[in-house]
Amino acid sequence: MRILHLSDFHLGQVEGPNADGIDPRESLRRMLADCAHIEGIDLVVISGDIADDGAPASYEAAAGMVAAFARSRGAPQIYCVGNHDHRPAFAEVLGSGHVAVDGRDGGTLVDSAELERAAVSDAAGHRVVTLDALVPGKGYGWLSDTQLDWLADVLATPAERGTTLVLHYPPIALDLPVERALMLQNAAALRSAIERSDVRMVLCGHFHHQMVGRLGQTPVVVTPGVLGRIDLTTAKGTERGVVGASATVVELDGPHAPISYVLHARDPQVGRTAYELSAEELATEIAELGPPGPSGSA
Repeated sequence: MRILHLSDFHLGQVEGPNADGIDPRESLRRMLADCAHIEGIDLVVISGDIADDGAPASYEAAAGMVAAFARSRGAPQIYCVGNHDHRPAFAEVLGSGHVAVDGRDGGTLVDSAELERAAVSDAAGHRVVTLDALVPGKGYGWLSDTQLDWLADVLATPAERGTTLVLHYPPIALDLPVERALMLQNAAALRSAIERSDVRMVLCGHFHHQMVGRLGQTPVVVTPGVLGRIDLTTAKGTERGVVGASATVVELDGPHAPISYVLHARDPQVGRTAYELSAEELATEIAELGPPGPSGSA
């Protein structure tokens, strides 16, 4: 099982640069074009923030570009919801988020009064589960009891080749206030739900930089963003975003599996500063987008 893991497209309704001077659609085109020679891709996973504005046209643009890449390789596509996404528009274009090779909806959704886009499907004996930790209007994640109970029921029966979980918000974080505030806040509940199960990997986005860690004994891979990445060399308490589309390949089979590695799209502007936030600006963002109380921990 070889997975191409993409995240954080932040597409708008129209072509052209955003406020930071980055063209989200061009970033996605570059990333997919530069993945042309990656062989044996069995699955394409997109871990949230597909649209920046929640408009159906943004999802249609993303679905068209990704489908053209994935279907030529016979690979299903898996999408999950991020904090910039809008559930109704996501559902209108992507259904459950589990798109079969022939374009039909291949996922089974959780039964949720909030219309959460958590779903499960099978890819050649390998089970893929997407979780929806969206808290509308906020930047942190929280999994409902409905989803956690549903996940426990799904995992009660082992899959032929194991399970991969996909969600936008990492259940792990660096020792940075912004990441602690915007991570999955009930990560301990997710850890309890998957321990002693057949979950082999958790795939996330959201932080716009590469990170690998563990939730209990389960590996967690955070992929950088397609829109751009966060430069972690900046002073603590501040933030700098730079140009550069990236993706991750995750291999679940082989003598050294699970193994992952990062791909970077070729771009003459790579590394150019897109935006900078001072300590005061970042603190304001944390206060606006973070949880009402102290941030949770994994």
